Amino acid sequence: MLITGKILVAQGGGPTAVINQTLAGIVLEARKFPQVTKIYGAVNGVEGIVKENFLDLTQETSYNLEQVALTPGSALKSTRVKPDQAFCRRIFEVLQAHDIRWFFYIGGNDSAATVQIVSAAAQEANYDLRAIHVPKTIDNDLVLNDHTPGYGSAARFVAHAFMGINQDTKSLPGVYLGIVMGRDAGFLTAASSMAQKYPDDGPHLIYLPEREFSLERFLADVKSVYERFGRCVVAVSEGIRDKSGTPIVAALQKKVEYDAHGNMTLSGTGALGDLLSAEVKDKLGIGRVRCDTFGYLQRSFFGCASDVDQHEAREAGERAVQIALLNDVSGSLTIRRNGSYSVDYQLVPLAEVAAKTKLMPDEFINAAGNHVTDAFKLYVRPLLGSGLQTAAQLRAPLVEKILNRE
Repeated sequence: MLITGKILVAQGGGPTAVINQTLAGIVLEARKFPQVTKIYGAVNGVEGIVKENFLDLTQETSYNLEQVALTPGSALKSTRVKPDQAFCRRIFEVLQAHDIRWFFYIGGNDSAATVQIVSAAAQEANYDLRAIHVPKTIDNDLVLNDHTPGYGSAARFVAHAFMGINQDTKSLPGVYLGIVMGRDAGFLTAASSMAQKYPDDGPHLIYLPEREFSLERFLADVKSVYERFGRCVVAVSEGIRDKSGTPIVAALQKKVEYDAHGNMTLSGTGALGDLLSAEVKDKLGIGRVRCDTFGYLQRSFFGCASDVDQHEAREAGERAVQIALLNDVSGSLTIRRNGSYSVDYQLVPLAEVAAKTKLMPDEFINAAGNHVTDAFKLYVRPLLGSGLQTAAQLRAPLVEKILNRE
């Protein structure tokens, strides 16, 4: 029997530069199916669902949806609430009351876990609901996915930012530290490596959560690079840990804060950068040390979206609708890489993705644990899209000295 009813779409977790492409893909593709009576959007994710704060996207124009698709951030707004069983039961009750038959949740691994619980509640109640998790995260840490929508654009921003830092530190040498998002996985920080063009280009050092961080080794690395080039550019993941697995930043904060998901708050304080900068100044005696914590800049930066990321984010939304309605199934959509560079989309059981984290594979990290390999660069390059800028430098010969020949 053909199911008829409404679609509900929501966005969860951190925004990205292309998450609204996925939203537009879902809405515009869903309009092609006659069994869909209405398309709703939940404002503020799962919080909006339980409060019944819905927009009727059936009445949104195609033109405006296309404009929203090009706009960074979460058009439906988002949430950091981590639903428990009782909360998910309330979500299901609202879906049932509104005759929602297809639920699409755009988000990361915690969002997949939410979809899994809601789907299970519907099955227990013998209610026909198809629940689909659609991937999104700049952290690029969803298992079974080659990469995730949002990552390519954030990685492009990071690469361009470090290209600029290279030119700055070549002009006025010193030590520069860039703190990049990445709690458990270092994919985003690793993208800084794409700033390297010439042999002396930074980032000269890259530190990732997948490897133990030693302050002593860090200082030795910085000293070595600084003595060689007269400057040192460093990319650091916010989630770097010591040998016990404790985040380095935890030692700096008098009061450690946690979010709704039980994760230690790593971003927004600048504490990690301040500590490392102070250590370089105090232990190495280098006066010119600067640090930036990229923070929110990476997620929704205007004018820096990867065209590949945009296209795939849109396709992910479209394929999610097609699979759910044509095949009458629930699950988590995944992105797989084929050939030199192309992708395909496959649906997997929610349990295979929910609450799991993908880390950088060993072959992407160098033996010293302070940089990446060429294998990573080959992996990430197509995700950054076309038109990636590169730096140039003067090649004119030196003029022979007359007064200062010694």
